[in-house]
Amino acid sequence: MEKILGKSELKSFHKPEEIRDVPSGKIELLTLGGATVGRATFQPGWKWSTSVKPLAKTESCQAPHFQYHVAGILHVRMDDGTEYECKAGDVSLLPSGHDAWVVGKEPVVVVDFQGLHDYAKQH
Repeated sequence: MEKILGKSELKSFHKPEEIRDVPSGKIELLTLGGATVGRATFQPGWKWSTSVKPLAKTESCQAPHFQYHVAGILHVRMDDGTEYECKAGDVSLLPSGHDAWVVGKEPVVVVDFQGLHDYAKQH
């Protein structure tokens, strides 16, 4: 079993340390033990290629994600053509190279344990 070093910490998304607004969405960030955890909320109509691509200046999302899907349906299209829909209760691992968008009328909420530390920052 891997040992976790350092002191215990407790933080809450009720008081995020940083908030980044993007068209039709927001990213809330916390840092614990040197790692960044983010909660992303995307409204109906949000699509990475129209909402974040202008900030990232890359052809597809290059941030790898390891995320728990809290609400809504997120459609993902990988650069290799693989597509799937992530729903509440799913856990997804998305390597670099994808687009994603909200399906339907419910906002998508994900908690991301890997890829949001510099997500949606102006480059």
